[in-house]
Amino acid sequence: MECRNRKQKTDDRNRSSVVCRLPSDLCRLSSVVCPLFIVIVVTLASVCLSQQATVPEKPALIGDVNTPGVPVAFPYLAEIVGDDVNMRSGPGTNYYACAKLYRGDKVKVAGSQSGWSRIVASAGSYSWISMRCIGVSLNNPAEGLITGDGVCVYAGSDDVLPMHSTSEQATLKRGDKVKLLGQEKDDYYKIVPPEGACLWVSTQYIKPLAPADQTPSATVTVADSNAVAPAKTSVEAEKLNEYYTIQKQVEAERAKPAAQQNYTSMKEALKAIAANKGAGKAARYAEFTIKQIERYELALTVAKEVQLQTEKLQQTSDQIDKTRAAKLAEIKDLGRFAVIGQFQSSAVYGSEAGAPGTRYRIIDKSGKIMCYAVAAGQTAKTDLSKLIGKKVGLVGTIEPPSPTAVALVRFTEIVELK
Repeated sequence: MECRNRKQKTDDRNRSSVVCRLPSDLCRLSSVVCPLFIVIVVTLASVCLSQQATVPEKPALIGDVNTPGVPVAFPYLAEIVGDDVNMRSGPGTNYYACAKLYRGDKVKVAGSQSGWSRIVASAGSYSWISMRCIGVSLNNPAEGLITGDGVCVYAGSDDVLPMHSTSEQATLKRGDKVKLLGQEKDDYYKIVPPEGACLWVSTQYIKPLAPADQTPSATVTVADSNAVAPAKTSVEAEKLNEYYTIQKQVEAERAKPAAQQNYTSMKEALKAIAANKGAGKAARYAEFTIKQIERYELALTVAKEVQLQTEKLQQTSDQIDKTRAAKLAEIKDLGRFAVIGQFQSSAVYGSEAGAPGTRYRIIDKSGKIMCYAVAAGQTAKTDLSKLIGKKVGLVGTIEPPSPTAVALVRFTEIVELK
């Protein structure tokens, strides 16, 4: 309006300048006609302006889609014009793909950015949420209750692990409810995208629908953000109750001493739940608990083996102590003797018994050489041949073994023992 007023004023000035350049006689005539002319011009200008004001402005067009007649206001419904179109977790190909759209699918566009359209999460998409932040109702296994504040929901993808799904779709607060899709992975629940959750599609594959088609009936494949997951069967609820009962029994069994723990009946009950095709989530919980019990039983088996080995080791140690005590009991106090054993001549040194420097040997009951012996002092002058083969005790000093491997006893007294 400001631009049109500015143009009108310029045209009026131009008309005035033309009138002033007319011949003088006409000027005189114009002095009479001009007032009437001015009134007519002003009247016509007012009519034109009023007509222009009544003409409706054309709605602005969507910048990313060259489709005349479609308003820019969000949200609006659009149709997919490509095949195998990726819905991504963010506005760009560097974001991971979450699901597919196909030609003719209808979507609800909530915004746009740099050639990408933000759409309400549609059929086939899902989200991840941490299991630690959700409580599951026994009466309604399909419903989860948020148990914390500021809980993030992440865009889900079959090609990206939950822990690596980093695109946030929404933030929930304590008390909010979500719809579970009955699958868990890496401590995350798969859920229906909550209200406000969106994904992104390249705008080149978006064709806004004409105003006449902007009706709710056109959203055939658009997933309502408040969509409710199909209710689980009563079989799953029943099996979940059974599972939680068995789980409490397992926890009580774990509190018992290791020797008293027995999980046989619980495992059988859990296997029955896991084998039930209608048990749903309860079957997966049962399989997980069975694996836990198997680890418990393995630990019990190892503990029993260790206990048996410890007992055997103790028995062996006790037997060694008894044998040692018996051997010590057999050893008599040598008293003043350096060695006691059977007196024999030495075949190695071959000296004649009784000759000076003759070397003898002392052997034990098994015939093993205990030491060599050499008479010293007055004993060296004594005939020792009559003691050969008899048990004797030698009084003297013990020298370390050299060069032989046994010690040498230099005895000054030899006593025959019984």
